[in-house]
Amino acid sequence: MDRCELKANVLLELRGPDGRVKERREFHNTVKTAGKEGAADQLLLSPSLNKPTHMAIGTGTPGATALGTEVDRNALTASGCSKTRSGAVVTMVGFWDAGDPAGTNVITEAGVFDAASTGNMWLSATVSPSVSKASGDTLTLAWTLTVG
Repeated sequence: MDRCELKANVLLELRGPDGRVKERREFHNTVKTAGKEGAADQLLLSPSLNKPTHMAIGTGTPGATALGTEVDRNALTASGCSKTRSGAVVTMVGFWDAGDPAGTNVITEAGVFDAASTGNMWLSATVSPSVSKASGDTLTLAWTLTVG
């Protein structure tokens, strides 16, 4: 019997104001119930659930349906962001420019959502150890979702 699973990984890259990489980390994440149901729904002739459209970062702990303390959410169509597919792998890239969000934030969580606010959280990850994003830093999260 063949099994079909959704597997996801996150690549985090933090760059300083000079463009040099300050931190680069890869970690696993959790495919949430909404993500499993949403992926299955896309196989229907007329899908009724929304696709992932946004990525968010936070300073808390991810819950079952939302980030604990979300500080910023960006559309996957914004500058530096993208969503592509190659074979059975979907890559979603979220990007936070210098000053986005304002001030210094200690990032401890991230998530992929199907709406600009609230919505369903498809994927979540705990960033441990945390990453301190200063106002002049940029942050990239590249999420790969593999169906295998």
